[in-house]
Amino acid sequence: MTARPALRPWVVVSLAWTVPALLGAVDTLAQHHVWGGPPLQVSDVLFSGGDWLLYALFTPVIFALSRRLPLARPHLWRNAVIHVVLSLAFCVAWASAGTLLKLLLQPNSFSGSVARFYASWIFTTLPFGVAVYLFVVGIEHAIRYFAENRDREMQLVRVSGQLATAKLSALQARLNPHFLFNSLNTVAVLVRDGDASRATRVIEQLSDVLRHTLHRSRDNEVTVADELELVRQYLAVESARFSDRLRAEFDVDASVLSAAVPSFALQHLVENAVRHGVARRADAGQITLSAHRRGDTLALTVTDDGPGLTASPDIEGHGIENTRERLRTLYGATASLTVVGRAPGPGVIATLVVPYHEAPQREANAVA
Repeated sequence: MTARPALRPWVVVSLAWTVPALLGAVDTLAQHHVWGGPPLQVSDVLFSGGDWLLYALFTPVIFALSRRLPLARPHLWRNAVIHVVLSLAFCVAWASAGTLLKLLLQPNSFSGSVARFYASWIFTTLPFGVAVYLFVVGIEHAIRYFAENRDREMQLVRVSGQLATAKLSALQARLNPHFLFNSLNTVAVLVRDGDASRATRVIEQLSDVLRHTLHRSRDNEVTVADELELVRQYLAVESARFSDRLRAEFDVDASVLSAAVPSFALQHLVENAVRHGVARRADAGQITLSAHRRGDTLALTVTDDGPGLTASPDIEGHGIENTRERLRTLYGATASLTVVGRAPGPGVIATLVVPYHEAPQREANAVA
């Protein structure tokens, strides 16, 4: 069964003006019944109710202006002044529409000139019209605030689930048979060769990777420094497996170490570069990681000199797609992740771009 689309907020508020319109018509009837006077005309009742319905026509316009001029920083006071000016303009518009309505319904009811009635009607509606305009602006802000808050909560739920998936994926990558077999096989070879110190160091490095993954906080974002620490621990274990075949270079601006980056996102890109780049080379391979600020964005790039996209068609697996989905949830269209081949020469370049902002908890790990 297909769900019916929800009414837009401005439609609901516009329809709500029927309530004061009905009350205005009832008030006219009640006043005439109490005080008497000349016979009551249908046009009198229609005017008293129709004058309120005129503001239902203005409501969509006020909603649009309220969205365009939100009462929020950094332009709070400027927009507040503009809304006060607009409220006066809408008083004039309301009085103009009311005058036209009276001309249509009661053309013979003007005791003087139409211009004199129009001027008098403007000042009559002025204080109440300003209050009504600002009240509608407040309603629009309240509706938008609750809608954004609800969407934010839904996003947090989705991101939390995606973060849990990312953590499990990272753990699985560390704990899968290939990774453990290769790491333990490296330790076994070192022990057999009598290099106990290197074997111990590899075990410690493997322990650091697992400990970092297990004890990382549940935050959706971490600092660049924290993510680089995990990457270095991961590469340390892989370097022992590949011996002198794995070379890593870091080109990281020290000023971005405290910037926020999605948790595990950079580590996944480095892992992809090792698996699809260095591991598929017969000779030594290199991974280059860079992080720099580009205006209002943070750009992180992982480059390898492996066989390239043609020789690695499965390079964009579930990890890459999961990272893209987390980027869409966290930042919308302001973030991106691209994976392209190097030109010229073989290899792959993965570029992660996110809005630049500082992480709540800064870490100042130095980058060698």
